[in-house]
Amino acid sequence: MRITTFQELEEVCLNRNKNIYEVMMTSETQSGENTEYHTRLQATRSLFAMNNAINVGLKSTETSISGMSGDNCAKLQENFGKNKSLFTPTLQKIMTYALAISEENVRMGTIVACPTAGSCGIVPSVIISYAQDNNISQDEQINALITAGAIGKIVALKLPLAGAVGGCQAECGVASAMASGALTQMRGGNVSQIINSVGLALKNILGLTCDPVCGLVEIPCIKRNAFFAIHAVTASELAMADIVSMIPTDEIVDAMAQTAQLMSPLLKESAKGGLAKTKTAIELERNKSMV
Repeated sequence: MRITTFQELEEVCLNRNKNIYEVMMTSETQSGENTEYHTRLQATRSLFAMNNAINVGLKSTETSISGMSGDNCAKLQENFGKNKSLFTPTLQKIMTYALAISEENVRMGTIVACPTAGSCGIVPSVIISYAQDNNISQDEQINALITAGAIGKIVALKLPLAGAVGGCQAECGVASAMASGALTQMRGGNVSQIINSVGLALKNILGLTCDPVCGLVEIPCIKRNAFFAIHAVTASELAMADIVSMIPTDEIVDAMAQTAQLMSPLLKESAKGGLAKTKTAIELERNKSMV
């Protein structure tokens, strides 16, 4: 049983009265890719690494080698501690964790690429923050990670999950969709709501460019993780309210693949356009080359 579209996934889940993670584990077992035991073991190891990246990142103010990033998580924690925020404690935690992990990435710490290193803060910040504040068990978090992986796997059949191919819509955008589906599942959403949340998340990131300043996964990548973690929550909220995307999720993925083809190569990880070629970015690049 090879599932290649979200429509197929939804139909199989409904016909068998199974959750997404159950169907995907069965699919991997039948295809010989992995046993259920090894799928869950791998997800458990990933969850452990994600938690560790958060814990280390929250305590560190070490800047990256470039000196352009590394202390924003500390600033955000300080601000949330002394000022009244519009965000609930869980949303504050999601933003903070997303920065903590992304900054660990640029410090060359251990992270989980989910689906990529540049988007590594989105999925874990959403899953772990919600789990901590809502007594979600480790097993349920593992189920959510498997669901997130299933979402990324189906999208990747149409578009490689790399900024150099699809722009950041294929990295932070897909990570946001993965996080939204995982969150919707943990919140008790049904399969249709989970898949709809994926479509809502993807639909609203179409055309997101990959234009890293100095060619490094720092600006705008780190802050973008915090933004798109919240984006995932928004998609989940809409889906849980049964606000349905008029364009089916599979068609949105097709549109994203088409958008990637139409996008200029200058805006796909080349650092030759967009933010990477603003006046300030050029100056940063010049100063970096002189060091």
